[in-house]
Amino acid sequence: MNELELKYGCNPNQKPSRIFMKDGSDLPVTVLSGKPGYINFLDALNSWQLVKELKEATGLPAAASFKHVSPAGAAVGTPLTDVERQIYFVDDEGELSPIACAYIRARGADRMSSYGDWAALSDVCDARTATYLKHEVSDGVIAPGYTDEALEILRSKKGGKYNVVRIDPDYVCAPVEDKDVFGITFEQGHNFFRIDRELISNIVTANKDVPEQAKIDMIVSLITLKYTQSNSVCYVKNGQAIGVGAGQQSRVHCTRLAGNKADTWYLRQHPKVLGLKFAEEIRRANRDNAIDVYISDEHDDVLAEGEWQKWFAEKPEVLTREEKAAWIATQTDVTLGSDAFFPFGDNVERAHKSGVRYIAEPGGSIRDDNVIETADKYGMAMAFTGMRLFHH
Repeated sequence: MNELELKYGCNPNQKPSRIFMKDGSDLPVTVLSGKPGYINFLDALNSWQLVKELKEATGLPAAASFKHVSPAGAAVGTPLTDVERQIYFVDDEGELSPIACAYIRARGADRMSSYGDWAALSDVCDARTATYLKHEVSDGVIAPGYTDEALEILRSKKGGKYNVVRIDPDYVCAPVEDKDVFGITFEQGHNFFRIDRELISNIVTANKDVPEQAKIDMIVSLITLKYTQSNSVCYVKNGQAIGVGAGQQSRVHCTRLAGNKADTWYLRQHPKVLGLKFAEEIRRANRDNAIDVYISDEHDDVLAEGEWQKWFAEKPEVLTREEKAAWIATQTDVTLGSDAFFPFGDNVERAHKSGVRYIAEPGGSIRDDNVIETADKYGMAMAFTGMRLFHH
């Protein structure tokens, strides 16, 4: 099949809409369920490239959770801790496969942003992954294949309207790509740049010690950034993105946004949050909303008399600013990646507040000496990659 009609374009008024192969060849994707739209396929094709490259670079199953053409999260498939199983709402529905772990961790980076996401899987989707997806609010999934049981589970989601897309894992795009903007055609070479361990070998700080896990985390951050709308910064820990700041005009705002998300991810593990007693029949998405408000400065919105009863079986104690600051201060061994150079040391200062110990960024600023000096002040190890990773 050479072309596929879509529901509509970016907005319902933008019709007609389709995807097609200009060279007359067959599309490398097959829709197995649902009717994806324009943004669905933008998410699907960007997220597939991310997880495919992440698996190639690390050798581990990989997954991503996309919203509006940027990843809310990405991760490799390492086992979940008991705390992670709790904060990601993993039901006792069987042993988790590596690809299931990858998606659960990818979605767990920023569960608020992942509401209604597009999921991408580097490996064949199995029944355990499909079962977890069935319980989450999601628009669709792309994978190189599906087991019969997984496909049956996913086809039952949304009354049969859940979008399930299979992609040819051997498909390679043309070396030159183009797109039209306001009737004018842009053309460029596709970004085939390979991100691997060699890219992070130029350690410019006094601290040259980058352990194996930090190297994996650098690779996760950089490949995630390659498919994130720029400007962008990504915080990673243990093979999982924990904060992505996308599409900001100022780099320090990217760093703050991603850092705040990383702080929120870590605060979800605070004993007071783990101890929350939710009211019966409160669904996952509503729990995420309640937790997000509870750990914010607007906590009274869910703790005021007459309000807390809507969310909780027991009224929680306030998680104070002092308690939050003390908890965040215990976060450590976080890796940060940036898609372009840091122009000032203030980015490193903000990163330090969220437990960053390892940094990967292109370098090349006229103030590189100030950035390196700031990293040295905190004993960080920083790699200059020499490669910008803008994506639009």
